[in-house]
Amino acid sequence: AYGLTETSDDTNHEILDSVPRRERVPLGRPINNVRVYIVDEQLSPVPLGAPGEIVFAGICVGRGYIGDSERTQRAFLTDPHHPYERLYRSGDYGRWLPEGKLEFLGRRDTQVKISGFRIEIGEIENALLRVPGVREDAVVVTERPDRSKHLVAFYTGERQLDANALRDRLAASLPKYMVPMAFHWQNRLPLTDNGKVDKRALAALVAEREAAGQSEDGLGTATEHRLAAAWAEVLAVPKAQIGRRDHFFDMGGTSLSALKLALALDRAVSLKDLIGHPILADQAELFDRRLKREVPAPAPVGVGRRAVTDTSTARGSEGRRFR
Repeated sequence: AYGLTETSDDTNHEILDSVPRRERVPLGRPINNVRVYIVDEQLSPVPLGAPGEIVFAGICVGRGYIGDSERTQRAFLTDPHHPYERLYRSGDYGRWLPEGKLEFLGRRDTQVKISGFRIEIGEIENALLRVPGVREDAVVVTERPDRSKHLVAFYTGERQLDANALRDRLAASLPKYMVPMAFHWQNRLPLTDNGKVDKRALAALVAEREAAGQSEDGLGTATEHRLAAAWAEVLAVPKAQIGRRDHFFDMGGTSLSALKLALALDRAVSLKDLIGHPILADQAELFDRRLKREVPAPAPVGVGRRAVTDTSTARGSEGRRFR
């Protein structure tokens, strides 16, 4: 049975005679005298199968919250399809299945919009929990100075796991935009007074680490340091937080920011090169290899003859240096 206190507890029933084959257990069909809509932000019904907010109408809807008129006005509205009745905005997200059953997708307050995609945090956390070695986890949203939002995952377990392995594991079951930018191992996750994971404390911890500029994989060559400085400028992150094995797009990079990076490097490498080599160390190796191939060796100086320098080539290579 599915329902909320505001809708008299019981609104949908599903009878199960075996383990569901789906990943999610369906909520079933509405009971008599209950109407359930799946709507968008303007309370307009969405197409069959499309996700939206679950709202209730009919005799089940309560009158509101005692002593909280502001909250009542936000949640209890006039039913646009039945003017003399009211509906309740649940804050739950769901969708209609082809057989007419309701499927729960998550809470509205646990959904975020990143790069134009609406993301259910719980779905990411469930995927991470299925990784061997992960005991508990939590995913938080962080915002950078350029106002861009990114996902960061925290987890507990016997030992720290390889971040790239975690990223690959989640990428196998989740869209790219749902894979966290970073993974942090903790001895334990902070809890609120109610015993729930304190995500505010985790978000604050992310901010502290970014301010401190922590990097799990230090930079090596001079080229890697120069590239990291360019990444930091384009991605609006501290340089010290960037490691040599970091992935440009996993750190929040986009095709537009990759183009900005190519321009910042004076087109020493092309946009195609950057997209094809998103790891900082690989970009540095490519740049060094390109530079060695394009800069000619000094011409030998013969006895009694002046050294000859190809000024056109020298100028051409000079225009491709880091600044």
